[in-house]
Order: sequence, then C-alpha cells, then structure tokens
Amino acid sequence: MGLTERKLRQQQELKEQIIICSREIVEKEGWASLSIRKIADAIEYSVPVIYKHFENKEAIAAYFVQEGFIQLLDSINQEIDPQENIATKIKQLSVGYWLFAAKYPKHYEIMFGLGIPTCEKTNESEEIKRVSNLMLSLIDEAIKASGKKELDRYLKLKTLWSILHGIVAMDLLALSSKENICPSAVLADAIDGYIKSILI
Repeated sequence: MGLTERKLRQQQELKEQIIICSREIVEKEGWASLSIRKIADAIEYSVPVIYKHFENKEAIAAYFVQEGFIQLLDSINQEIDPQENIATKIKQLSVGYWLFAAKYPKHYEIMFGLGIPTCEKTNESEEIKRVSNLMLSLIDEAIKASGKKELDRYLKLKTLWSILHGIVAMDLLALSSKENICPSAVLADAIDGYIKSILI
C-alpha cells in the first residue's frame, strides 16, 4: 500500500471514529451534550483535527439525519409486503416507521427535531426524498383504488406523516421506558381512520 492510500485509509478510519464517538455521546447524554471539544477529548485528538472532517456540530447532525433516513427507509421496506392490498401496506408502513423510532430514538429526535420535513427540505435531501416517494407511491395506489380523482396526494402525504410523527412524539418518545415497543393502539386507530378517508 502506497503512502497516499495509507493516509486516505487513516483519514477514513478517523472519520468513522468521530462518528462512533458522537453516536455514543448522543445515545448516553443526548444531542445537546455533544460538542466538538467533547469528541476531541474522547478520541484523544486535537479540536482542529475534528474540524478537518466536520466543520461544526451541525455537520455531524446532518450526517446522522442522512444515516437515519436510510435506516428509516430500510425499516419500512422490511415491513411492507408488496403482495398485500393497499390498506394493509399502509398499515405495514406505519409499523415500520414506529419500529424505527423505537429502535433509534436519538436518531429520530435529530431527524425530526423541527417537525416533519418541508417540501424544500425534502428536495434538498435524496434520503428524505426516497422515504417521501415511498409514501407517495402507496398514497397514489390508494387513491387509484378509491376512484377519487379529486384527492390531493401531497395533502395526504403531509397528513400521513403528521399522524406518524405526532403519535411517535406523544406516545413513544415521551415514554420513560422503551420496554414495550409494539406499535400503539392509538397508531393503529389513527391509521385506520386515515385509510378510510381515502378508500371509503
């Protein structure tokens, strides 16, 4: 291995070390406790070394947001059975969303700290767009099955995301114990109502 390749590998390993350390701090102490100085102290490097990889705390947050939406999409896709009817697939989507938030609550808090993503934010991020497009594809399928051509797909998207985010925020993130991570009866009831608003 040449000198250049070795330096590149060392730089990549250091970046991964920063990410791992940041994640541990966030998991144990919360996002507010994370700082460049704390990361530097934990991995025993100087602050300027950290700045070579992440210009500030917000850049680290952006990395976690990107990573989080990739994991959210994966969690949803694991739950959805393409062979099921559209009502069942929307219910499966809601379960995948909930289970992601239950498994990665600190990630979720960073991803949705300011609420559900705006149209502008969605367009800026390929990862957010993929989650949004998956939701839209199911909404389009539901609208087609309903025969209601007047329904606004983007309104239904915002409604669905608001239901999911609101119930996660109130019913899951507020829990002091994460022992019971099964999707709540409130989520099931709300999604049933949402599905009926399109299909019936």
